[in-house]
Amino acid sequence: MRKCVVLLLIAFVILLSSFFTNRDQQLRALYERPVAAWPKPDIDSGVRWQEFSALPKVDSNYFELMESPQVVLGKYLFFDPILSGSNQISCSSCHNPQTSWADKLTVPVGNDHLEGTRNTPSLLNVYAKTTLFWDGRATSLEEQALSPIEAHHEMNMKLTALVPKLKAIAGYRELFEKAYGDPDFSMPEIMQALGAFQRTLKSRRSRFDEFLDGNYSSLSDQELRGMHLFRTKARCMNCHNGKFFTDDEFHNIGLTYYKRKYQDLGRYEFTKNPVDVGKFRTPSLRDVMNTDPWMHNGLFWNMTGLLNMYNSGMQMNSATPEQKAADPLYPVTDPLMRKLNLSKAEIQDLEAFLHAITATKYRMHRPEKLPR
Repeated sequence: MRKCVVLLLIAFVILLSSFFTNRDQQLRALYERPVAAWPKPDIDSGVRWQEFSALPKVDSNYFELMESPQVVLGKYLFFDPILSGSNQISCSSCHNPQTSWADKLTVPVGNDHLEGTRNTPSLLNVYAKTTLFWDGRATSLEEQALSPIEAHHEMNMKLTALVPKLKAIAGYRELFEKAYGDPDFSMPEIMQALGAFQRTLKSRRSRFDEFLDGNYSSLSDQELRGMHLFRTKARCMNCHNGKFFTDDEFHNIGLTYYKRKYQDLGRYEFTKNPVDVGKFRTPSLRDVMNTDPWMHNGLFWNMTGLLNMYNSGMQMNSATPEQKAADPLYPVTDPLMRKLNLSKAEIQDLEAFLHAITATKYRMHRPEKLPR
């Protein structure tokens, strides 16, 4: 009897293994071909989306670009704490090249050790963005740079004092003359140089990019299952699509914490439009496993836990019609958020795919010496 049970168990394991092998082979048959021939993802009606596309291979002009006078100047400015009122904080204090151009903190710490209220986003691929900040209040890198320099809890620098401060340094006068043909400069040139440098900060290619380009052995079976889930049952592509895995739109995914600790009304704080309450920019998932902690408040350090929250549907704090009628600012979670019914194994597959779209870090060297 015991021998029969053992034989039955062995047969069941063999059968189960055969099932999963066949399933993985079927998935590979679907995806080991050009992207245009892939099955369409599950996208909700009315959602604008773009198909995945690979990052380009290494640009042969990259090193020439990094030596251009405007980028050289911008790099010095980016890493120089002289842009802060205390001469202790630089742009790189929060956007660190060793941590994928973010800071690995829940929220940034700036002037007088004051904390910010929102997580520092990575600067990778900012060249492709049309609006910036979690709430989209800036429309260019040049405009964006003014805010942290001026903010008391960040760099705390009076803009009227910054230009004469830099002009007092011969090295900077020479750098500005090389970049703009004139040693006499003002804030626009400072912002342009910072923007020029930041536009060079691009993600490296991941194993996912290699897969898209035909190297089909670059993704494991588990990662391929995760990609399929990402495109179908997990509904991720409704917001995370295209080359950078983002729609660059704003959504309330249920993390407003209305009238509680950590309350943040998101884009509404900028637009003052009640429909924007709790909306934040969809972050790019490029290099996502290098940019923890996640979300606008930086409260989430564990990807499995975060995926489980998405699995729940995130609808626990969405306003009822009665609540919304009584309080126009009561947040309504985006209807794109739904319960997913993913299994534990499927959560693991999804997380494996997020590792596959994360490239190895490129740790740019800081300037060995600053202009003084």
